[in-house]
Order: sequence, then C-alpha cells, then structure tokens
Amino acid sequence: MMKSVTELKQELSIDLTGPQGNAFYLIGMAEKLAKQLDLPAEVVLAEMTAGDYETLVETFEGYFGSFVTLYR
Repeated sequence: MMKSVTELKQELSIDLTGPQGNAFYLIGMAEKLAKQLDLPAEVVLAEMTAGDYETLVETFEGYFGSFVTLYR
C-alpha cells in the first residue's frame, strides 16, 4: 500500500528514555534507514560513533529527523 510522506513521519518515533533509546538500537535503525534512503551507511555510522551518546543522537537527528521523531 502506498502512503504519503506525512504518514511516514507520523509512524516513526523513538522514545529515547525507553529500550529503543539505547545506542545499539539507534545505530541499527540508522543503518537500516541509510540503506533505504541510499545514504552511505558507513559515513553516517562513523559520524554517530565519533563521540558520546549526545553526539550519536544529534547525528541521528541530523540525518533522519525529517523521518523519525525522537522523544526524551
């Protein structure tokens, strides 16, 4: 079934205070999304893991913020 981009934005959300907020989940999700969006996953993951957890979250938001809503 074909959906609009606005529906996609509404469907993807991550609660950073829950189990999905751990670094391993975010890295896995970033890899999956990068492949779907035809982005260089290795570059995205290298940027995400170049610093602490806040760097990881900020980088994720920078690349995928228009597709995924992050909650704290």
